[in-house]
Amino acid sequence: MPGNGLWRTKSIEQSIADTDEPGTKLRKDLTAWDLTVFGVAVVIGAGIFTLTASTAGNIAGPSVSLSFVLAAIACALAALCYAEFASTVPVAGSAYTFSYATFGEFAAWIIGWDLVLEFAVGSAAVAKGWSAYLQTTLGLMGLDVKTEVGGGIKFDWGAVLLVAVLTALLVIGTKLSSRVSAVITAIKVAVVLLVIVLGITYIKAENYSPFIPPAAEGGGPAAHTGVEQSLFSLITGYSGSTYGVLGMLAAASIVFFAFIGFDVVATTAEETKNPQKAVPRGILGSLAIVTVLYVAVTLVITGMVPYTELATQPDGTRATLAKAFSDNGVDWAATVISVGALAGLTTVVMVLMLGQSRVLFAMSRDGLLPRKLAKTGSHGTPTRITIIIGVLVAVAAGFFPAGKLEEMVNVGTLFAFILVSAGVLVLRKTRPDLSRGFRVPLVPLVPILAILACLWLMLNLTALTWIRFLIWMALGVVVYFVYSRRNSVLGKTGQGKVEPEPVVKHGEEPGI
Repeated sequence: MPGNGLWRTKSIEQSIADTDEPGTKLRKDLTAWDLTVFGVAVVIGAGIFTLTASTAGNIAGPSVSLSFVLAAIACALAALCYAEFASTVPVAGSAYTFSYATFGEFAAWIIGWDLVLEFAVGSAAVAKGWSAYLQTTLGLMGLDVKTEVGGGIKFDWGAVLLVAVLTALLVIGTKLSSRVSAVITAIKVAVVLLVIVLGITYIKAENYSPFIPPAAEGGGPAAHTGVEQSLFSLITGYSGSTYGVLGMLAAASIVFFAFIGFDVVATTAEETKNPQKAVPRGILGSLAIVTVLYVAVTLVITGMVPYTELATQPDGTRATLAKAFSDNGVDWAATVISVGALAGLTTVVMVLMLGQSRVLFAMSRDGLLPRKLAKTGSHGTPTRITIIIGVLVAVAAGFFPAGKLEEMVNVGTLFAFILVSAGVLVLRKTRPDLSRGFRVPLVPLVPILAILACLWLMLNLTALTWIRFLIWMALGVVVYFVYSRRNSVLGKTGQGKVEPEPVVKHGEEPGI
């Protein structure tokens, strides 16, 4: 393989050896519990407080709980693939590093560029959501304070304040970030459990009938036209339906994004004490916890009020969990839910920024971005990268509306899931000798099902989202050929051509 080829791969051994390079070494402080907390912290965000209600009212009715189960299954398939990769290649960078070892440098750059989009845009968008909830919470406390000020150019000081504080925490150390995240996550999980326990007492059995409402042909409240419709609808001309079995399936493609974030756990593999065991447990454990909570919340909310009461209002107002409680005369719950959402979004932003910094750290260490950025500070964290990310996210969150950019996070994440799932198949063939702390069961069936599930969900995203995604990817290709290809460490040293020595004998595979 030529040293300057687009498809040069970086050996697993070289990736692991790079983790001990002086000046760019990350501190190994994290345990399986820390990773589980990170996973729960980033997944339980605003989605559980808002997405559950509006999706039930607009698309699926009470069967939205089944939609969450289907989405969880799709996530679990991809999570198994992430767990195998992360236990085999315990290196920062997640899908970027995995792709470098299997598909080559160009594919790795593309997925790294894709992850920049996922984490950076996601951080800014969620930070703005946090600011909005801060304003609401202050209002409930009797303080009429606006978090967004200015005339022609709006400045969101609430979002900037959050990003600044979280950047400082991430610079000080990942372990401290984990401890702060654990405390805040405990608060929001307690709020979710209170919602479930309190809500059970207001459930009316008749609200579950029909559990799968009759289909409303023609698209109903979820209908869109032109580039605002899903790519599947644009290609096939089929508008779909609201409610019914198809509505339940369509809802699965929407609520899937309430699970996005568990893949961030894989980016911290290099900072984990026993990654072969801890990373799979952290990924799968966090996914299991949030699935139970999501399904329980959807069952409670659709049992408290008729699903038709949860539909989006003509003025665009979306129903939230608070509506179900206010309709039952429990107004104080709105305050509790707002506090829970505020806590939830705090940890979401922090873990997304953590994931972003570790992906850029891995890309910089490989020379695809300036190598100086990979230097770690006295706390064993990539200080320069973390500060740069903090500034960029603060600017984006402080001055720009999130708008439709959130959907770009979704398409980017699914694209990463597909590459990781395919990578498991490739690495099983090319490197059967590797020591795997965790192995995906039923290969090749599970990775293939993961790929198909993610492709289906991607088809349900809007055509406009696809257009924006392709523009971003085209920009990434330009950056690669202008800078990254010429400065690649692998391209200069030719390390990708070295045939690695077997790690263990073929068939010798330790379990978790």
